[in-house]
Amino acid sequence: MDIRQINDEYAVTGQITVEDLEQVKAMGFKSIVCNRPDEEDPGQPSFADIAAKAQELGLEVKHVPVGRMGVDAEAVNGMVDALDELPRPMLAYCRSGARSTAIYEKSQHLRG
Repeated sequence: MDIRQINDEYAVTGQITVEDLEQVKAMGFKSIVCNRPDEEDPGQPSFADIAAKAQELGLEVKHVPVGRMGVDAEAVNGMVDALDELPRPMLAYCRSGARSTAIYEKSQHLRG
């Protein structure tokens, strides 16, 4: 995992695996947001598999997919909800971390 800290409450990374989740928990993250649509690439872990293990470890999760067309209003609103509802620090992931960074930046304008 290549985790990039955006600020004290939010970090981003590329695709994670079920096996990464214990390390994510040990690093102190309390929630995970997946910004990647399922089946975007062959062999990609499903959100359901990530969510099941994360919840088993006591991590809260939310799926706010951002497709290839980029960050749209529905995704931004979903991210605002995730940031308002989930405990932090939060780790968000997508394929590379770029969409997770972009959606966070766009959500900040709505959060004030």
